Amino acid sequence: MPCLFTGLEIPPDIAERLSFFRGGLPGARWIEPGDYHVTLRFLGEIDDVIAADLDAGLAEARARTPLTVTLDGLASFGGDRPRALYASVVPTPDLIYLQEEHERIARRAGAAPERRKFTPHVTLARLNREASPEAVARRLTEAGVFPRLSFTARRAALFSARTSRGGGPYLVEAAYPFAEADFEGDEE
Repeated sequence: MPCLFTGLEIPPDIAERLSFFRGGLPGARWIEPGDYHVTLRFLGEIDDVIAADLDAGLAEARARTPLTVTLDGLASFGGDRPRALYASVVPTPDLIYLQEEHERIARRAGAAPERRKFTPHVTLARLNREASPEAVARRLTEAGVFPRLSFTARRAALFSARTSRGGGPYLVEAAYPFAEADFEGDEE
């Protein structure tokens, strides 16, 4: 069973802009731009019954209009032991509500509660021990000013991650369009 998570897809033009920040950091395993996303609820490996109940709950979720997602900077997780470089996402009320809804649906489906605080972001690279705190700080400084990037999310998706060391490839298993949204991406 693959690992599952819900999230928002990143449009190709925004992914291309984010890809300009790739490189220049020893110990970084860069995520492919086509795999960039904002995770709403990580589920991990779950059984088929929970997956089916999750899918049904997401399909029946209340109608919502498309929401604006804004990326506003680069940062890293892990402090003295950096583990990821990411683009931060502004935690708007609409985005927080959507994430909370996905949490409720996941719990109703039988998934264990998420213990981590929701920090909306787009992971750009996973870091190993070779990526020292000093090297990460230097890379963030060298990246310069991060231009605010915004896009309209028109659907949520249920993603799967095939067996790998993290970082993709990710597949859209199901999509849940928001009200009056015509998504112009690939239909899975």
